Amino acid sequence: MADGSLTGGGLEAAAMAPERTGWAAEQEPASLEKGLFQDEDSCSDCSYRDKPGSSLQSFMPEGKTFFPEIFQTNQLLFYERFRAYQDYILADCKASEVQEFTAEFLEKVLEPSGWRAVWHTNVFKVLVEATDVDFAALKAVVRLAEPYLCDSQVSTFTVECMKELLDLKEHRLPLQELWVVFDDSGVFDQTALAIEHVRFFYQNIWRSWDEEEEDEYDYFVRCVEPRLRLHYDILEDRVPSGLIVDYRNLLSQCEESYRKFLNLRSSLSNCNSDSEQENISMVEGLKLYSEMEQLKQKLKLIENPLLRYVFGYQKNSNIQAKGVRPSGQKITHVVSSTMVVGLLRSLLTDRLCQEPGEEEREIQFHSDPLSAINACFEGDTVIVCPGHYVVHGTFSIADSIELEGYGLPDDIVIEKRGKGDTFVDCTGADIKISGIKFVQHDAVEGILIVHRGKTTLENCVLQCETTGVTVRTSAEFLMKNSDLYGAKGAGIEIYPGSQCTLSDNGIHHCKEGILIKDFLDEHYDIPKISMVNNIIHNNEGYGVVLVKPTIFSDLQENAEDGTEENKALKIQTSGEPDVTEGVDLEELMQCATGKMELYARTDLSEQVEGNCEIVNELIAASTQKGQMKKKRLSELGITQADDNLMSQEMFVGIVGNQFKWNGKGSFGTFLF
Repeated sequence: MADGSLTGGGLEAAAMAPERTGWAAEQEPASLEKGLFQDEDSCSDCSYRDKPGSSLQSFMPEGKTFFPEIFQTNQLLFYERFRAYQDYILADCKASEVQEFTAEFLEKVLEPSGWRAVWHTNVFKVLVEATDVDFAALKAVVRLAEPYLCDSQVSTFTVECMKELLDLKEHRLPLQELWVVFDDSGVFDQTALAIEHVRFFYQNIWRSWDEEEEDEYDYFVRCVEPRLRLHYDILEDRVPSGLIVDYRNLLSQCEESYRKFLNLRSSLSNCNSDSEQENISMVEGLKLYSEMEQLKQKLKLIENPLLRYVFGYQKNSNIQAKGVRPSGQKITHVVSSTMVVGLLRSLLTDRLCQEPGEEEREIQFHSDPLSAINACFEGDTVIVCPGHYVVHGTFSIADSIELEGYGLPDDIVIEKRGKGDTFVDCTGADIKISGIKFVQHDAVEGILIVHRGKTTLENCVLQCETTGVTVRTSAEFLMKNSDLYGAKGAGIEIYPGSQCTLSDNGIHHCKEGILIKDFLDEHYDIPKISMVNNIIHNNEGYGVVLVKPTIFSDLQENAEDGTEENKALKIQTSGEPDVTEGVDLEELMQCATGKMELYARTDLSEQVEGNCEIVNELIAASTQKGQMKKKRLSELGITQADDNLMSQEMFVGIVGNQFKWNGKGSFGTFLF
């Protein structure tokens, strides 16, 4: 049972989940009129309005109940909670000041007595009456209401038992366990809303370790806002189900680690100094602390709206490849909503004409592309005829097949509607997609995900909803002569250990153009990237973003300390790179800048500069990776560390790309 203190937290596995229990689960969504912190004409001291009557709705639990109606307060919108916490409750407080600020807020708006509430726990519900409020402890002083009303899962909860329980608690109950009884006079509206904000905060926002976190800047920006946004993203089905499960598990693991850490720290304070047991406990404490810090970092990545899709969710597709058809035959699947003689004649001439000596090939006809893909085996071909096709499922492609449009992409539109995690999910060894326009609606994840194998996308149009294309670790992606736009995240996300070749594409009107994940941890290989003659324009953020952990900022400082070794590895941004023995940076840069001399005209200077900037930063990242690897091997006693920067080539070439009208510039680096 929550005790109302800041260490009580209420960190449960389902804290950020949309499921609710008890009355909260029974309340149906309803639009609330403006109340506390919602009225633009509200006074600065948050006093209730003079308008007679309640502005809130009441709620009566379904089924037979003898309890009075309560205020319906748990259906507030995001902006209503956001404004309450930012402007009235927490403001710019630090984590250590949260309880103090909350108490000051409650003193202004909470009626100290005269209101009734239902004390609601997991075991029972009982009607009580508030006689006073202990603002500092965030508790109400209560007594049993008359007549006595109690609903318990245990029949032994008599009036005497309840009185004894209240005596043990000194009649002081946490505010978040109280649901205010409805009063149509409007006097207790703000009391009900204030308690709702406190309840929501400790159930969904506060973490038991928050007070021990850094306190350098305000708690609202650092923790409250991202957690609040995640909560509402989950409620509105904008987060993949797998990521929600991951987040719950991480919360549970972190809470358990923190509990063990606190117990261990408490036991250390009772040990004799310099005892063997103390030394052992200190080692265990360090391990727990390290484990907890890793878990907290993962939680923060998921809570960050930009990074949750980049780092938080590495979906492992379980699609099984069918392999070669038992008969060994390959089939051509033709998709058309209606088949007419002229279209069939053209298909027979252009696509289905059999070459002399070629093996007979079966043809199957389908009315929608999803059924055709589901019918495919290894080596099959799917030809999609002109038309507008609406699908409600996921294209799960696990075998090496060809999916091609017969005509121009704008004439062959496949539109996905309904909820779903992915539009096109690729795990096959060699998948080819061409000549199709994909349109995404009501999406949770990106429009195309390449988990493994090689996927080639040519002459396609991708109209995205969330992120665009995601290239996972160990996957290979080739995109040519295609157009990608509309992603609320990155147009293309490139994971470590992947290969990505982009040639003659347009990537525009996305949150970020291309996002390159540098290193999730030291065991991933760096991605191999080729970008040639792409036009990356009109993106809200950067054209290209390199994301990497802050640990590499320390390595960057070491790379600039003036030693001969580090001078050999340093990437110079103002002129030609140093030429050193064993590290041929001139040759390294040539692969990316050799062709740029053709574009040396003044009007392309910005584009050339963008290409060079990306090259320089990727080389620097490769250098840092090599330093860390060398240091790790040295600690293990292995001195033959490979100093060749291109032993793991990050790119084949970055040439001739144009960067125009991107909100933050051509290239940026994001440290997390």
